[in-house]
Amino acid sequence: MRWFRFAVLVLVATILQTSLIGVVALGRSGIKPDLLLILLVFFAIYSNPHDAVITSFVIGFAADLSGPAHGLMGPQIISFGVLGTLLSDVHSIMSIQRLPYQAVTILVMGSLTALLSHLLTFFRADPLVARPGTEFFWEPLYSALVGPFLFLPVAWWMRIGSKGRRRKRPRRQ
Repeated sequence: MRWFRFAVLVLVATILQTSLIGVVALGRSGIKPDLLLILLVFFAIYSNPHDAVITSFVIGFAADLSGPAHGLMGPQIISFGVLGTLLSDVHSIMSIQRLPYQAVTILVMGSLTALLSHLLTFFRADPLVARPGTEFFWEPLYSALVGPFLFLPVAWWMRIGSKGRRRKRPRRQ
């Protein structure tokens, strides 16, 4: 795993999630894709299981920092970490390489992470769900439609799937 590239990618995704992602929001309710959820599914699918566990918890930490419950740490870390680890284990059993399967995976993971993080928030503080339909279905659906198309640039940035740089040597004559 290229950890410096991963750190830059998560930092850029967190900044975009908190600032510029509102540009692509749909409707008055502000339905927008969750870039960190897309990264969670990407790394759970394309990383080895050990790296997938680490990346899941780090992305969950970034989601807590940029989430709606400012000042409340923990629910996203736990939900992203646990469910990302489970997705990595499921991926070792069945392949999730085709675009429709990746989209369904993002939709299911978005709904499950939102449900688990809101349950954890409910036990600790007042529930923050102002728009349950939006957070449990519409935002994961929007992320599912956009997510698989972002996998290619993320794979290019992380150099996943390539054999690395090959330097051509001049031929000796």
